[in-house]
Amino acid sequence: MADESKGTPVVVPMVGKIVAVDVKVGDKVEENSQMALLEAMKMEIPVVAPVSGTIKELNVSVGQTVQADTVLGVIE
Repeated sequence: MADESKGTPVVVPMVGKIVAVDVKVGDKVEENSQMALLEAMKMEIPVVAPVSGTIKELNVSVGQTVQADTVLGVIE
């Protein structure tokens, strides 16, 4: 888990495949805005920003398979 003193981690809710990444490092996001799209169990699940801020780090890319609680990125 990311160190929260360095920002707010954004975690993937379940095992799946990243099919879209809608932000890049340096982008400003609003709380509840979509950051990425996860495909799991034949459904598309949006991964949303838990807080407003600036994207400090991104740790996933399109096509990557992720596990539950993988840190997608960090918002500062």
